[in-house]
Amino acid sequence: MKISVLGASGQTGLYLVSQALEQGHEVKALVRDVNKITIQHENLKVVEANIFSQESLAEHFQGQDAVMSCLGFPYKMFSSISEYTDSMKAIVGAMRQTEVNRIVVMTSWYTDTSTAQNSSFFVRNFLIPLIKSVLTNMFEMEQYLEKECPDLNWTVVRPPGLQNVPVTDKEILTHEGYFVPDEKGYPCTNTVSRADVARFMLSTLNDETWSRKIVAMCCK
Repeated sequence: MKISVLGASGQTGLYLVSQALEQGHEVKALVRDVNKITIQHENLKVVEANIFSQESLAEHFQGQDAVMSCLGFPYKMFSSISEYTDSMKAIVGAMRQTEVNRIVVMTSWYTDTSTAQNSSFFVRNFLIPLIKSVLTNMFEMEQYLEKECPDLNWTVVRPPGLQNVPVTDKEILTHEGYFVPDEKGYPCTNTVSRADVARFMLSTLNDETWSRKIVAMCCK
């Protein structure tokens, strides 16, 4: 499969690119700085692109089979952000222009921050307030895909806190909600390996189970 990866130079994006290449995909990494990708592979092409420009993205989406996004943007303590929705509108426009139908996007647990009421004290009282601007804009992006993109085959993957550890063979748990609950309805973990998030994202490419759905995931 020919895959365009956005956020390819980020920590999760690098895992995604590496695993996609290992699985035999042809990967086009769209980045702001091509020097940040040090991976060398015959099936990897690294290109500079403006993620907020439909025209720039369309140039690189042409002939691709799918788009995968691990884009991340910094939080703001005292103001809102719009980069998630702004970039997604450009991405969707470019996909429609080039007739690319499949997209897999990473967001986070608790994009509706009210759903974090049963999370740990630290998450509920420190982490959520700190990154609320990010979660709120992620939620707006999810809503945009749900309401405005019925013509696209999209999947949104929600992981918990991300750890920079190697990929595992642990069972992946999923739930159509804002987090993965345990048997009592509480969040079953706080963290997951970035590499395992990449593993799951790639597994959804040809799996209709999560077509036009938002899925929370973690590892058992």
